[in-house]
Amino acid sequence: MISAASYAGWRDHGPSIHDRINDGVVTVLSGNRDGDSLGIVYDLSEVLDDGDNLRVLPVVGRGSAQNVKDVLVLSGIDMGITHSNLLNHFAKTGELGDIKNRITYIAKLFNEEMHVIAGKTVNSLNDLNGQSVNFGETGSGTQLTSELVFQALGIKVKEVNMGQADAIRAIADGRIAATILITGRPSDFVRTLSRNDGLKLIPIPFSAPLVNDYYPATLSHADYPNLIGDNEHVDTVANCAVLIAFNWARGSSRYLKVAKFVDAFFNHFDEFRRPPRKPKWMDVNFAATLEGWHRFPAAQEWIDAANAQQAAHRQEAMQQDFDHFVESRGDAAGVKTNAEREALFREFLKWKDAHAQ
Repeated sequence: MISAASYAGWRDHGPSIHDRINDGVVTVLSGNRDGDSLGIVYDLSEVLDDGDNLRVLPVVGRGSAQNVKDVLVLSGIDMGITHSNLLNHFAKTGELGDIKNRITYIAKLFNEEMHVIAGKTVNSLNDLNGQSVNFGETGSGTQLTSELVFQALGIKVKEVNMGQADAIRAIADGRIAATILITGRPSDFVRTLSRNDGLKLIPIPFSAPLVNDYYPATLSHADYPNLIGDNEHVDTVANCAVLIAFNWARGSSRYLKVAKFVDAFFNHFDEFRRPPRKPKWMDVNFAATLEGWHRFPAAQEWIDAANAQQAAHRQEAMQQDFDHFVESRGDAAGVKTNAEREALFREFLKWKDAHAQ
């Protein structure tokens, strides 16, 4: 056992040890255990672990809605996973202040689908009017998104808040009519459910009130063979998970820590697409733009530099192809006028298309 005196001596031995370890640690808030983001953050931790140089500490949050608030105000929290529709909601209401200048995004991640799981007497969302429905745990993204979607569709229910396992028991007992879960398909939890238990997935129509903040999505038999029949599907809606960070002042210690994370994340991105990482990584295009929001500057600069490098490589390859074409022409190298060069380049493009087939 290390004594208190020994520990104090270790800390006093050299502030560089203490500072180096702390400077290499970043924290990322996930959602609760019912969603995808917890596994995604653990993947970040495992892939990017670089000893004292960089450690990603997963922090289990209360959900996507609370994560926005926690990134804004909790000391020690660098980043968090939330949803694009919730960012837009808080920006519209102004309840968290001017978050468009206080929150930045590092990357869009993947879509997560809304699952409406109901008992045998429910056949449509309209059947839930006036009934008790679980919107997930308080503070979760599922709770706020469910409230927004049901409000947009004009369906009034009696909201209750509990974990999903408790909600399934409550449906069986007749205490509630349905439960809502927003997570990427296929959900391991939903795959444990069955029509034999009197459960079903209820469709959500993609209608005009949902167009601005959500995407149309489909749940299939392949996703949930115990809930959806062969050759059947259930329409639903999805929103986009987003990795966000506080808008730290450029050059500050917190900015530099997040910038170090960004560099490691983007440079090692291919590793997230290999087993045993979560399959949802295959859906991620980290360079995709989140419309209306500012990307964390270090992340935007990395993407800009990568795009410039790719453009330079394409230009170099094009020049090599053009030189090869000119050599193949024999007398074409003697062109003098701009018109001759343009004509030669048009011939080159046709030549290139022919050789690409």
